[in-house]
Amino acid sequence: MFVLTVDQRGSRRDVDRVAQLLTEFAHRDLVRPFQRTAGDEVQAVVADPATVVDLALDLVGREHWSIGIGAGPVEEPLPAETRAGRGPAFESARVAVDRAKNAPGRVAVEGSDPDGATDADTALTLVAILVARRTEEGREAVEQMRHGSTQTEAARALGISKQAVSQRLSTAGWHVEGAGRRLAERLLRKADT
Repeated sequence: MFVLTVDQRGSRRDVDRVAQLLTEFAHRDLVRPFQRTAGDEVQAVVADPATVVDLALDLVGREHWSIGIGAGPVEEPLPAETRAGRGPAFESARVAVDRAKNAPGRVAVEGSDPDGATDADTALTLVAILVARRTEEGREAVEQMRHGSTQTEAARALGISKQAVSQRLSTAGWHVEGAGRRLAERLLRKADT
């Protein structure tokens, strides 16, 4: 099982972004939904490592969050309230979010299998850095592709040439992101065993 503890960066100098995040992530495939735990922090419980990677990289792209991921067991049955959950994955997520505040990519993984968690952390960090460094133009092109567009359709939607879309995707690292995501998913699954 995975617990995500997500903390808003610079919240004392910024608007509260938690309510918007809770609304936008309300329909994600989660064991327990994101819930505000304290001030500018939210927490969710997730079973699927692919969902963990999607959520983490979505949050990295938003540039306002530190993302801690705890891998391991949780006390079951899980309570209805996410914030009432307990177990090693919850404890690991707390350690991870504190580390993520100063980590490259602003994401960190901790777990009961330290080697597995370190491997997952490394893979996810590499992809997070790739996502975080994208330009706005690169994000737009990647978003088109993520929604299933062809490069020709993306070019039409963005009002640019197909060659410009290809260049943006290349610069954004779109072609290696997929492999990085799959690697992070596999390593998260191993970290949870």
